[in-house]
Amino acid sequence: MFETIYYEVAAIDGDYARLRRTDATAEELKLVARALLPAEITEGSKLKYELMQYELMED
Repeated sequence: MFETIYYEVAAIDGDYARLRRTDATAEELKLVARALLPAEITEGSKLKYELMQYELMED
């Protein structure tokens, strides 16, 4: 069974982005290579992670 997880882009640092989980309490930010994320992300973007893929969500 695959889980859907929601994130917000907290910071972009070169080739990496730091993601904050928004659907559960998590103390640490998740560091993810930007190559795995949609190209158009900016700080504050909302993402959905499902089936091993990140998808940009509309506000």
